[in-house]
Amino acid sequence: MWPDLIRKAKEGGLDAVETYVFWNAHEPARRQYDFSGNIDLIRFLKTIQDQSLYAILRIGPYTCAEWNYGGFPVWLHSMPGISLRTKNDVFMNEMKNFTTLIVDMVKKEKLFASQGGNIILAQVENEYGNVMEPYGDDGKSYINWCAQMADSLDINHIIIKQAAPPKPMLETCNGWYCDEYKPKDSNTPKMWTENWTGWFKSWGGPDPFRTAEDLAYSVARFFQKGGTLQNYYMYHGGTNFGRTSGGPYITTTYDYNEPLDEYGNLNQPKWGHLKQLHDVLHSIEYTLTNGEVKNEKLNNLVMATIYQTKEKSSCFLSNTNTKTDANVNFGGINYFVPAWPISILPDCREEAYNPAKVSAQTSLMVKKLNKAEDEPSSLKWTWRPELIESTSVQGRGDVSVNKIVDQKDMANDATDYLWYMTSVDVAKDDPMLNGIVTLRVNDTGHVLHAFFNGEYIGSQWSKYGNNNVTYVFERNIKLSPEKNLISLLSVTVGFKNYGPMFDMVGAGITSPIELVLNKNVFKDLSSNKWTYKVGLNGISNKFFNTDCALKSSSRWISDPIPIYRNFTWYKTTFKAPLGNKPVVVDLLGLGKGMAWVNGHSLGRYSPSYIADKQFCKTETCDYRGRYSDSKCVSKCGEPTQRWYHVPRLFLKDGENTLVLFEEFGGNPSNVQFQTVEIGSVCINTHEGKEVELSCQDRPILKIKFASFGSPQGVCGSFDKSESDSKVDALSILEKECVGKERCS
Repeated sequence: MWPDLIRKAKEGGLDAVETYVFWNAHEPARRQYDFSGNIDLIRFLKTIQDQSLYAILRIGPYTCAEWNYGGFPVWLHSMPGISLRTKNDVFMNEMKNFTTLIVDMVKKEKLFASQGGNIILAQVENEYGNVMEPYGDDGKSYINWCAQMADSLDINHIIIKQAAPPKPMLETCNGWYCDEYKPKDSNTPKMWTENWTGWFKSWGGPDPFRTAEDLAYSVARFFQKGGTLQNYYMYHGGTNFGRTSGGPYITTTYDYNEPLDEYGNLNQPKWGHLKQLHDVLHSIEYTLTNGEVKNEKLNNLVMATIYQTKEKSSCFLSNTNTKTDANVNFGGINYFVPAWPISILPDCREEAYNPAKVSAQTSLMVKKLNKAEDEPSSLKWTWRPELIESTSVQGRGDVSVNKIVDQKDMANDATDYLWYMTSVDVAKDDPMLNGIVTLRVNDTGHVLHAFFNGEYIGSQWSKYGNNNVTYVFERNIKLSPEKNLISLLSVTVGFKNYGPMFDMVGAGITSPIELVLNKNVFKDLSSNKWTYKVGLNGISNKFFNTDCALKSSSRWISDPIPIYRNFTWYKTTFKAPLGNKPVVVDLLGLGKGMAWVNGHSLGRYSPSYIADKQFCKTETCDYRGRYSDSKCVSKCGEPTQRWYHVPRLFLKDGENTLVLFEEFGGNPSNVQFQTVEIGSVCINTHEGKEVELSCQDRPILKIKFASFGSPQGVCGSFDKSESDSKVDALSILEKECVGKERCS
C-alpha cells in the first residue's frame, strides 16, 4: 500500500511524510533485530524519496502513538535496575544502542538532508515536556542527555515536543490548534508536529469526527500567525494489526478520521478541502517566508494579516467569533467573512480560499458483499475447542512462585493470555466449609476469566472510561474438603502507552487475592504457591497458521457448529473479492477474540463492545468553535468496531483461510467479506466555480439529484427549494458525467 498512499498524499499537496520508528517492532528481543516486510524502514523512506517528498523521522524510541507500551519493547521492563525515561544508566545504554543503530542505518543509505537525502528533521524522545515534572531532577538530566546523545550522532535538526528544550533540540507544538503557540527561543521556527485530524478510538467509545472546515481553519490560522511547518497526525493512520494497539483498550482500527482513511481511500471532503488549502498556501510560500508582517483590526470581529515583500502582498482575513458572520471592507473591497473560518487572499484582493466556502466532493462509502466467483452465500465453518483442562482442572503450568507476578514480567508480551493457578487445602473441620465463601480478585482493568475446581464461574472486564482503573472480581464458591483449585485466566488488551511512569502501571492480576467468609477476609492467598502458564494451547500450537491447520485438519469438527461458546476456535475458507477495492471482514455477532487470514493477524476484535449512548449528543455538528474529542462524536449504541481490514497483500488467488479465536462466545454464521468503495458522491458549490466529481476509478452510473438555485439539506438527502432554477440541471449533469470516471 505504501506507494499508493504516498502518491495520494503528494496529490493532496503534502511536501513531507512523517513516520515513527517502533523500537518493539524492530528489536522484539534484546539484540535481535527485524527490518523485514512491512517494517522495512529503509525501503519505506526510499519509497517516500521516490515520490520526491521530504521525510521527518521520529526515532523516539518512545513514541506513544496509542501503540503497545508506547513503542518500548517489554523486555526492557524486566532488566535489573532499569527505570524508563529518566536518568538511568541501564535504560540510557539501551536507548542509545537502538537510536545509534537507526541513525547508522539511515546514514549508510545517505538519507539525511545533510547527506543529500530527504530526511529534513529527526525527533528523539516524544512529548516529554508533558510528563517531565514527576521525574524531578533526574528527568531534567535525562532530557539533557537525550540532546547530547543525539548531537553526538550528528543528526541534522533534532526536534522534540517540549518547551525550551536543551540545545540543539528544536521545540515544537502538538494539539488541535497551535496558532497561539510561540517557541521560547525566538530563533526557533514555529513548528507544529501533530495537528490532530480527529482522534483515536477506544473499545466502548463512539466514533470521533473533526470537520474538514475546522481542520482547514486550524491550518490557515497557524500560517496566518507565522507558522513554518505543520504536520497532520494522522494523514493516514491505518490498522493496528496483531497485538500492536496499546492503551489499554485502544481499538484495532487506527482510523483517525484522517484525509486518507484506514483502507487508503480519499476521505472526502477532508482530503479535497486540504488539497485546495495546500495549493493556495504553496502559491504564497515565498511571501509568507520572506514578507514583512503587519496586522490590521477591521472591526470587533475581523483581523487582517498582511505579508508584504517588494514584489507582492498576501493577506488573511480571520473571524474567530464562533457564531457571528461579518461583512467588512478591506483595501476598498467588501468581503463576507463567515464565523470561525479564515479567508486567504493571495494578492490581498481576490479571495482564493475560505473553509466555509470550499467546494469539495463528499464521498459516502459503502461496504459491498463479496463478489468472488463461485462464492457461496454463507461461509462453511469448522471448529475446535481451546483445551483448558490442563490448566483449569489440573493446574499445570510453566513456573511456580510464592507471590503474584505482574503479567508483563511473566508473559514478556508474547501473548495476551496468562494463567494464574493455586490450590487451597481445606480441613474437614474448617469453618469455611459451612459458610458463604467469596473469591475476591483484584485486576488491573483488563479482562479476567475465573474457574474454580475446573468449573467456569465468571468473567469481568473494564467499562469504557475506566480502563486504567483496578476493579474487583467477586464470586461465591463452595469449597470442598482437602484440595480446591483456583484457576484465573488474565487477558491484557494492550499495555499502557502514555503518562509519567506509565511503564510501572501493573498488568494482569494484582494482590491481594482473598477468600472472604461471611463478608470478612478469612484468608489472603497472595503469598500462596502460584503456578503460571503463558498463553493458550491453540495459540502456542498455532491453530491460526495455515500449514499447522492443514496438518491437524482432522481435529477440526464440521457439525454441529456451536455458538455462544467461549474459548472456541472457528475456521473457514473463502475466495478473495474480485477487483482491487479494499477488503474488510464483518464480524458482527462475535464477542471478543483474535482473527487471522492466511496466518496473518488482523488484530483483536470485539464487536460486542457497544459504544455507550450517553456520549452522543442530538444537536447538529457545528464546525464553528474549538474542537475536542468529545465534540461531534457518532455511532453510539453501535459496536465500537464491526469491520476489520484485510489487506489484499494477505490474500492469494484461490482458497484463503480465516481463523477466529472466540474468547467470550459468539455466532460466526453472519461473518462476511466485503469491499469498501464509494456508494455515492455529492457536491454543493457556487456559481462560477469549477468542480470535479470522481468515483475513484469507477464509472459514474447515475445522477440522483441535481439543482441550480438554493437546494436544502445535506449530502445524500438534498431537496429542491422554491427558488431553484427551472432549468433541468439533472439532464445537464447526466450528459456531462454518466459513464465517466470523473467529470468537471
